[in-house]
Amino acid sequence: MAYNSSRSSMGRKQSSASLVQIFTAAAGAGFRRAYEQVRIDQDKYLRQIRRAHRLPIATWHEMFDLGPEVIDPIAASTIKSSCRMGALEGAGLGVGGFLTVLPDMGILSAITLRMLQKLSLLYGFEYSTDEDVSGLWLAAASAAGLDLGRDFIEKQAAERLVPRIIDRMAVKLGAEVAEKWAGRIIPVVSAGAAAALNYYFVRAWGRRAQKHFRDRHLLVLSQNARRADARKLSSPSPLLPSNI
Repeated sequence: MAYNSSRSSMGRKQSSASLVQIFTAAAGAGFRRAYEQVRIDQDKYLRQIRRAHRLPIATWHEMFDLGPEVIDPIAASTIKSSCRMGALEGAGLGVGGFLTVLPDMGILSAITLRMLQKLSLLYGFEYSTDEDVSGLWLAAASAAGLDLGRDFIEKQAAERLVPRIIDRMAVKLGAEVAEKWAGRIIPVVSAGAAAALNYYFVRAWGRRAQKHFRDRHLLVLSQNARRADARKLSSPSPLLPSNI
């Protein structure tokens, strides 16, 4: 009896390890494809946001003039919209159960990356240079709950940093998917489970990413304020008229 129980336990562990490997590979492929192909039109999105929320801005950098009290509600709405897209995608592909894991992970990765790009822009951070793109993926790592550490970041050249972040994110996501999405293997219950899990997955990543960008936004505001104070102190005092 104990022998059979041990074999059963070993079988479950092997099955779980296989699922982790499959989901990790799917997540990695999805993020790499998103990295290469998914990039929103910054100018078009600027016009859309400016019109929808009547923002007095001409460039994304001017978001620093608005402050978090204006940006936070827009960011929250952006996350909510992405959550709904993730849920709809999960409900549609989830009907196929395990067979639809690969396309599901690809679409979910694209939805997540588009959300991160929008949050980055909303808080004033564009991603036109390689350094900007690396910053975006560092935010993605933060959204995934990864603590890469300063040593890891400083030792990587820009062209190697993003692929290594993607690898770590894939391992993290693969473990989460294997743990929480095992029910999707059963097609009958997959659609509802996939919709709910995708929704909460995107929401969790979105909220962590928002905190990351918000903290950076506040840091820039603080640095700008200190520079302005320093300029005031260093500027010569106006000459007072002398008494005649």
